[in-house]
Amino acid sequence: MSRAISKEFTSAVSWRDYMELTKPRVVMLLMLTAIVGMFMSTPGMVPLDVLILGSVGMAFAMGAAAAVNHVVDQRIDSIMARTENRPVARGKISPQRAILFAAGLSVASMFILSFFINPLTAFLTLFGIVGYAFIYTMYLKRATPQNIVIGGLAGAIPPLLGWTAVTNSIDPHALLLVLIVFVWTPPHFWALAIHRRDDYAKAGIPMLPVTHGIEYTKSAVLHYTILMSLCTLLPYLTGMSGLIYLGCTLALNALFLYYAIRLKFAPTPGIAMKTFGYSIVYLMCLFIVLLVDHYFMFTITAQ
Repeated sequence: MSRAISKEFTSAVSWRDYMELTKPRVVMLLMLTAIVGMFMSTPGMVPLDVLILGSVGMAFAMGAAAAVNHVVDQRIDSIMARTENRPVARGKISPQRAILFAAGLSVASMFILSFFINPLTAFLTLFGIVGYAFIYTMYLKRATPQNIVIGGLAGAIPPLLGWTAVTNSIDPHALLLVLIVFVWTPPHFWALAIHRRDDYAKAGIPMLPVTHGIEYTKSAVLHYTILMSLCTLLPYLTGMSGLIYLGCTLALNALFLYYAIRLKFAPTPGIAMKTFGYSIVYLMCLFIVLLVDHYFMFTITAQ
């Protein structure tokens, strides 16, 4: 019997299944913020070895945390329509193999960051792994409807990791980038949670739409979008960024507010998912604009 089970887990497993364990689309978005953090930390070019090895080390850590999430959430993933086809949930990869895979990525990440980057970045990255994979996934997600707010700090840390990888120090401007991702996370995730409210209820997960209702969650999305819009002005107000960033950010914030207001006061079918989808585009564009503005200001200053 055990041989049959083992065969079920190992047959037809491809590298794509292991890639899926790492949640590559999520990791790509987080890595964008980390890489922008690297470039924002210096007026010139990031050393190539730091850029490559730092990115690999951080990506391994994020992938490891995601793989642990697959294992811990195996039961609820199999219940929810959005996640029922994940490799551990559908039995393509056993929990044991997924944990070994996560452990290998974690060890590789810590080795790369500790020996080729710096111990501060390795320590902060370890904090991110523990925060997301264990504190959020194993406890907060099942304990409180504020799970995504409290646990969001672990997901907001990549810009700081990128910054410390280059400077080996924690700078207030790096913490501003963390703050932006931190306040972006609730309206981003709660928009998805509204759309998937019944799934979360079926799985017994106390997401805000389940515990407080959809209308309350829509209000929370709007309030956090306003807070996020204010926080994204701080890079300009502190002199970290210039007019290019300010103009583009005002436009990006206006569109996010438009979606949040529609979600609350004039909902149409699919508006929650449209808000969720735009939130991803928003964060990508915001950090790209940060980078463009940074090097434009550097070019002007150098002249």
